[in-house]
Amino acid sequence: MDQNVFAEQLKIAMDAAGMKQADLIHAAQEEGHKLWKSQVSQYVSGKTIPRPDVMQLLAELLNVTPEWLGGEESAPMTPPEHKPSEPEPLVHEVQNDFEPFNTNEPAVSDDQGSVPIRQFKKSSKLDSVLYDVRGPVVDEAARMESHGMRILKLNIGNPAPFGFRTPDEVVQDMRHQLPDCEGYSDSKGLFSARKAIMQYSQIKGLPNVDMDSIYTGNGVSELINLCMQALLDTGDEILIPSPDYPLWTACATLAGGTPVHYICDEQAEWYPDIDDIERKITPRTKAIVIINPNNPTGALYPREVLQQIVDVARKHQLMILSDEIYDRLVMDDLEHVSIASLAPDLFCITFSGLSKSHMIAGYRIGWMVLSGEKYCAQDFILGLNMLSNMRLCSNVPAQSIVQTALWGHQSVRNYVVPGGRVCEQRDYVYKALNDIPGITAVKPRAAFYIFPKIDVKKFNITNDEQFALDLLHEKRILLVPGKGFNWGSPDHFRVVYLPRIEVLSEAMGQLGDFLSHYRQA
Repeated sequence: MDQNVFAEQLKIAMDAAGMKQADLIHAAQEEGHKLWKSQVSQYVSGKTIPRPDVMQLLAELLNVTPEWLGGEESAPMTPPEHKPSEPEPLVHEVQNDFEPFNTNEPAVSDDQGSVPIRQFKKSSKLDSVLYDVRGPVVDEAARMESHGMRILKLNIGNPAPFGFRTPDEVVQDMRHQLPDCEGYSDSKGLFSARKAIMQYSQIKGLPNVDMDSIYTGNGVSELINLCMQALLDTGDEILIPSPDYPLWTACATLAGGTPVHYICDEQAEWYPDIDDIERKITPRTKAIVIINPNNPTGALYPREVLQQIVDVARKHQLMILSDEIYDRLVMDDLEHVSIASLAPDLFCITFSGLSKSHMIAGYRIGWMVLSGEKYCAQDFILGLNMLSNMRLCSNVPAQSIVQTALWGHQSVRNYVVPGGRVCEQRDYVYKALNDIPGITAVKPRAAFYIFPKIDVKKFNITNDEQFALDLLHEKRILLVPGKGFNWGSPDHFRVVYLPRIEVLSEAMGQLGDFLSHYRQA
């Protein structure tokens, strides 16, 4: 069943019935059923398809057949008679077990009659934006938690809840420097922070880097958004990997650009498919994004693959944007190579920070480094400076500990060597997933994610978000489906292996039990 077809049929039936989303929820309640506001919104927007029982309920409420609603029946629909709902009070009671219900019905005034209330809708720019790392499945998990249910979370790379602590030296330095961090810094950041980042970049081999090349941000996320706004005009294309970290696609879309996804090949250790990159370059292509080490696959790109990407970028005069936030979380005695070090004649921007390498995601400190041939990007850099000035500066207390963090004791090294916690958890979850019939996974070499493949024929899976919801409801395990990473098929999901092995063991056991009987309806 096509999600977009279902959404269009649903809108037609609702219009014919004279029903808004609020009316649909009311009608379900009157029949003794519960539909959640966010649930209906997902159906109408085409983000997901309901389970068969919910499809049957919607069809009955709208006086159509489930087959028609799913786009499988061409017979004309008989519009139902619509009974207008009673006016709602201005302050609403809780309508179901999970969330307050807010209606879109007009307010009623005693002296003026019914007066429509102006509706403030989200910008249409958000219609094509996806960020399911914190999306509908996570919303459902939050509702379940609010009812006291324990949810085993394998969905987000936040180290703190899993017992990873900020190095003591970093905490002490921030405490000592707080009295000096009450004012704004330079828009690009503190001198001490940028100096340390510059030196680190030089050690990594980034060419033509000076103090003016460094911008600090409230995490890499802010800087990605800033770059996309400065770079892209409406219709400009940017190459982004699939699967990707979805913020890249979202920010490019919001900036008016057109994300074009090139394939990372699971059969080749999840490395970028160079031929696919070449095929997707057009005169409108401005830049190529790489994520190395990769989220969600955990792949680490070798020098040879990076050189091929540089060759393509050089041939087509593309800007290179390299997300390297996991560059210190590399295992198996492998080396992380910054792609900018291979491209002294190209304009590159390298993104990194302390959130993952120092397990301090909540401090929100990241940076970007401009390197290589900057003459061709002078006007773009003016745009970066303008946007950087507009947000004044990044988090100054977090900037104050960059120097200590980068050049002090690197506690993360103990995690990624054999016997270290992250390495051991990686080895455990890789084996456990591959031991489950119907699941295969490529071994990650960096970061703390794995992106297993599920046999969709064996489990009759056509909707990976529904798979994630079904797993959540039955086993209370929270995963992000592959669609959340702009992966085109419903055959992957991401697992975060930050929890300790005993927790991962419980989760893998429950997943195996679930898949021993699961067949998607």
